[in-house]
Amino acid sequence: MRLLAICAAALLFICAACGGGMSTAEQAAAEMTGGGNPARGRAAIERYGCGTCHTIPGVRGADALVGPPLTQVASRSYVGGVLTNSPENMIRWIRDPRAVDSLTAMPTLGVTDQDARDIASYLYTLK
Repeated sequence: MRLLAICAAALLFICAACGGGMSTAEQAAAEMTGGGNPARGRAAIERYGCGTCHTIPGVRGADALVGPPLTQVASRSYVGGVLTNSPENMIRWIRDPRAVDSLTAMPTLGVTDQDARDIASYLYTLK
């Protein structure tokens, strides 16, 4: 039984050291967003219906043209056309876009802080 516990602990350590199956880009995005998870972010994007307005690579059904396409959003200079593209600003925009720009068409969807971190983390994989 003790050997089994040691093996399980070693396996957990190895998975953590390898990023839990995340690619290098996903690990970098998770770090820069302060603990966001790209896989959870992709799921949150689907759950919040972001694809209703945006084209978002890698997200099922996200091929709308109401808002700007989020293709290569990680490489852009600005978020929402008004904020310098940084993880903090991306999260801020996702959580409450109208607090940043009262004239934006993007609705405030009640995105939680963790979901915003996860969504930003996914978006930062889109280079």
